Amino acid sequence: MWKLFLMYSSISIEKKACKSKRQSHRIFVLMKKSNAFFFLLFLSQIICAQKKAIKKVQTNATHVEISTLGLDDFVLENSGSEFLEIYLSAENPSKQHIIFSVSEATAKIEFQIPAMSTEEPVFRKFITKRLQRASAIIKIPKNKAVIIFGEEINVSAKSYGGPLDIYIEKGLIKLDTIQKRTKVKFYEGSVFATLKARNIDVTSTRGTIAVNKEIQQENFYKKTKNTFQNLTIRTTKGNIFLTTLKPQ
Repeated sequence: MWKLFLMYSSISIEKKACKSKRQSHRIFVLMKKSNAFFFLLFLSQIICAQKKAIKKVQTNATHVEISTLGLDDFVLENSGSEFLEIYLSAENPSKQHIIFSVSEATAKIEFQIPAMSTEEPVFRKFITKRLQRASAIIKIPKNKAVIIFGEEINVSAKSYGGPLDIYIEKGLIKLDTIQKRTKVKFYEGSVFATLKARNIDVTSTRGTIAVNKEIQQENFYKKTKNTFQNLTIRTTKGNIFLTTLKPQ
């Protein structure tokens, strides 16, 4: 009788322990869901706070200078019209500004992005670097010469159809297929480009140069042919990755 009582007591205690564990697990799951909900809510508030500015202008300028200061990412595209189109977006509740001016034959574009000030700390556990992010897309009619300046910036030129110069300190540069004369100078980062076997003159003092996935033993690679499609790259610590296409 006593043994039977102990056996039922033990079963009862185990059931309570299992029930308590299940309850603890449910609470843990609910806490995780709750934290995820509040984190997603916070992210949605950031997305909703994103401001967008658009400017379209028509200009006879033959050269375009672009300052990317204040941006994290920049994309250059060909415009399908005669208009120069500028799209700016930023996770910043302040008003965004696109500064456009023309001096003689040169159009100049820069971005004035006010610094974001917060009164309360914002989930530093999840966001540890640069609360303010800004990016821009600029579409330019073909054959205009473009010069891009910047510090730490990621640049993507989607097979732009005009002469292109890029001068930055650090970043990732994607050039797609080279169409006209292109010159790139940067200190650190990587550049990717696809081009027909034309004039190539690239040098990396301390980085890696790979042509068609084959790493070059020298710190330079040069190929000369009399054509307007040429690529020149100069970098100190940057890596250069080139893919050459056979002329059709």
